[in-house]
Amino acid sequence: MKILKVATRNSPLALWQAEHVKQLLVKFNPNLNVELVSMTTEGDRLLDASLVAVGGKGLFIKELEQTLLNGVADIAVHSMKDVTIDLPEELAIPVILKREDVRDVFISNNYRQLEDLPDGSILGTSSLRRQSQVKVLCPKVELKELRGNVGTRLRKLDDGQYDAIMLAAAGIIRLGLKGRITQLISESTLLPAVGQGAIGVECRADDTVVHELIAPLNDRETSLCVKTERAFSRRLFGGCQLPIAGQASMKGNNINLIGLVARIDGSEVIKSELNGDVGKCGEIGTVLAERLLEQGADEILKELIG
Repeated sequence: MKILKVATRNSPLALWQAEHVKQLLVKFNPNLNVELVSMTTEGDRLLDASLVAVGGKGLFIKELEQTLLNGVADIAVHSMKDVTIDLPEELAIPVILKREDVRDVFISNNYRQLEDLPDGSILGTSSLRRQSQVKVLCPKVELKELRGNVGTRLRKLDDGQYDAIMLAAAGIIRLGLKGRITQLISESTLLPAVGQGAIGVECRADDTVVHELIAPLNDRETSLCVKTERAFSRRLFGGCQLPIAGQASMKGNNINLIGLVARIDGSEVIKSELNGDVGKCGEIGTVLAERLLEQGADEILKELIG
């Protein structure tokens, strides 16, 4: 293969991620010509409503996947936290790059940390996962929908539409905006999203040439951790945008998974963790999810899914 085409959203962060993948591919394959195929997805266009109302995070990837299915592109680059749990049968994500910082960040021009927000302050986030956990920490803070790319969200903060906003640390760091971070929030305070901080490379499942080209980019530890988290999310019907959080970490041949399901208003939080051998990472995710369901998460999710 002399030319490999990479499908990506045309937001600054998505382009950064695609360019990063391009640079790595050329590093391992110096004679390879890599071209970006950028596009605006439905998720980028529908900014006037919440993600829940318009169909969830799958809106950010379905057009990219279509370019793979119709042969316009050879691979697609995604933020793994945006990838739906069930992929089209003809596609696969065989490669996940080494993870960036998994935490969430608090950004404000007036307050030093989340806990400093006074009652009635307006905090911007589009994530039900963040909303449910913030309501436990700051029950009297007003949560307001926040959509758009990273730059747009920061401008809305600077324009005074919000007292503070919350974003994933990975995107801020990748865009060279680390100086805007007011507070890095520990995972013990705010559990991250499944797949947060990880970049995935999707391709046609039967394209052995592409599989071989992209294989050196895979990070084993990140891949196994994300597999564990996605097994957890799959058992919790995580294809929709729901107040679900999950983070896996590895130490030697042991993998640890912390999972959470919460009511959006913060009135109930169900959280647990499970350790096990890395060879059973998918099983660990499923078992922990079933444990949460038995503890009452099933009722929370049924009410949200309808």
